[in-house]
Amino acid sequence: MSEYTIRPLDPQTWDAFARLCEKHNGMGFGGCWCTWFHPRRKDLDVDVEAGRPYKEFLVRQGRAHAALVFEGDVAVGWCQFGPPEELPGIFHRKEYEAGLVSLPDYRLTCIFVDRNHRRDGVAAVALRGALDLIAAAGGGVVEAYPQDTAGKKVSASFLYSGTRSMFEKAGFDYERPKGKNHCVMRKIVGNAAR
Repeated sequence: MSEYTIRPLDPQTWDAFARLCEKHNGMGFGGCWCTWFHPRRKDLDVDVEAGRPYKEFLVRQGRAHAALVFEGDVAVGWCQFGPPEELPGIFHRKEYEAGLVSLPDYRLTCIFVDRNHRRDGVAAVALRGALDLIAAAGGGVVEAYPQDTAGKKVSASFLYSGTRSMFEKAGFDYERPKGKNHCVMRKIVGNAAR
């Protein structure tokens, strides 16, 4: 396995993130640039194009967070995280809200790995990186919505939120199902800043 490092998504790492997105046609969901879970542009009252311009705007404003996995100077994966107000978009909202007791401090909404680095453990590295960045920011309750594969092989295009087994290995607890093949999982992350 290669030596990977974690860096936060910010203006200094934007170009590396953008190169990875461009390599993969702006990522899934019609080239969304990992903006689907962010507030709609009209809700923020910003006049910026969808996709890359919107994501760059959010990053430069400090409204988009992710743990970027680097191999040398090249970004090869990431795990997007943020508070619910930063990432309000959620699939199966009615079902999610019906079982909701309290909002988390952070959501993990998207994990992506460069096609040349899949099955190398990059997703787990990205997840650990996100949890470390959350701990450095003060920690709290972290929620994720992974695919509950039940041991079945699933196309990588459906694994944008990781797998239940990967989150279990990272210490997350299963809470409840959400949608046909996803679930809600939670973990309390301590404050590393103390």
